[in-house]
Amino acid sequence: MNNVTLRQFRVFIEVARRLSFVRAAEALHLTPPAVTMQVKELESQVGLTLFDRKGRKVSLTTAGEYLLLYARRVLSTLKEAEDAMAKLKGVRTGALDVGLVSTAKYFLPRLLARFREQYPGIELRMQVSQNREHLLALLRGNEIDLAVMGRPPSEIATRAQAFAPHPQVFVGPPGHALLGNTLVEPQALEDSPFIVREPGSGTRKHMEDFFRAHRIAPRVAMEMPSNETIKQAVMAGMGLSFLSLHTIGLEVNNGLLAVVPVRHTPIVRTWNVVNLAGKVLSPAAEALRYFVLEHAEAQLAAHDRSLLPAALVAA
Repeated sequence: MNNVTLRQFRVFIEVARRLSFVRAAEALHLTPPAVTMQVKELESQVGLTLFDRKGRKVSLTTAGEYLLLYARRVLSTLKEAEDAMAKLKGVRTGALDVGLVSTAKYFLPRLLARFREQYPGIELRMQVSQNREHLLALLRGNEIDLAVMGRPPSEIATRAQAFAPHPQVFVGPPGHALLGNTLVEPQALEDSPFIVREPGSGTRKHMEDFFRAHRIAPRVAMEMPSNETIKQAVMAGMGLSFLSLHTIGLEVNNGLLAVVPVRHTPIVRTWNVVNLAGKVLSPAAEALRYFVLEHAEAQLAAHDRSLLPAALVAA
């Protein structure tokens, strides 16, 4: 195994995490043939088959399960070495891995751009996770320095600090019967079909909590794993949805979507910046953590005020 590369380990870990060569390729911004080639080269170096492939179904072999433990350990040790070297260099240089839930991709890049203006020598690497479980796996494996997410994890020991409110609202297409200048009672939602996030999504959980609290059960017309796909379906008039206010700014400002002024909304949660408990952050990671805590709330507050309808602002 003397010629095994870190690139091969990274590709192997991603395929093992997703049990799909195609989805691993998407996450790594590679083509599926490139991912397959990297895995085959690793299997050649190891001398054992790492994945069982039966049609589209992929699973780890026993050898693959063992190697996965060591591959994660190697990359985790490398990350610790990078952090140690960054401490010697100081805050002005270094590489920084940031993980975020997909909803945060609508505001975090602008914040990171401002951070880069202040610290141009720091290399930022951003990983967008489609679900909470993937982001927790990145944290658990020490593959990222910081995570930006909603509800802090209870599954692993972390340090989490809230940095801004996270409002979630009901949205519909312009011209929907529930839009207007007066508040809509929650019970009025029962007559509309809903397009919702997949089970396990934080947004889905908060929506269901709201329905349960008000003893209503609207009809779920479709489940979709992507905010973008949901927005397109709502714009097409296929139903209402419940989304983060931070995901819909472009569409609301351009008259493609509208916030439904439902009483007792927005549902306000918090955004958190999270890192593993006990992990000594590099100077670059500490600088970004403080930057987010200091600047994110004002940036998001200005964005939120411009999107809420007058009926909700007055309430």
